[in-house]
Amino acid sequence: MLMRTDPFRELDRLTQQVLGTTARPAVMPMDAWRSGDEFVVEFDLPGVDPSTVELDVERNVLTVKAQRPVHEGTEEMIAAERPRGVFSRQLILGDNLDTERIKASYGSGVLTLRVPVAERAKPRRIAVETVDDKQAIGA
Repeated sequence: MLMRTDPFRELDRLTQQVLGTTARPAVMPMDAWRSGDEFVVEFDLPGVDPSTVELDVERNVLTVKAQRPVHEGTEEMIAAERPRGVFSRQLILGDNLDTERIKASYGSGVLTLRVPVAERAKPRRIAVETVDDKQAIGA
């Protein structure tokens, strides 16, 4: 089978994945780290109305959606570098995290998620019982 490739189409596809398009903006930047018994995830969402932020968890997949409205003014745009539209990002959470107790807050353009480690995944000490092996020899 003969396949024709177009290197410019591949470059365009790659550019859209990295930089996004006006219809589908690039992904939201994120930092994540463990702090004690929880994981903290921060997403940069400057200029996003908190009421447009949606968080959904299905099984172990966390989906974050947010929207920055399209500028609809009659003014002439001089520069338009900030992506607009709907942003979406999915994270796969491990089985050792408690998805029932995720907490979310939004302030200063940053969405912060706190995902606690599940109790079953926390290290615990197991007590060792001693058994007396001495038995009386029949008299």
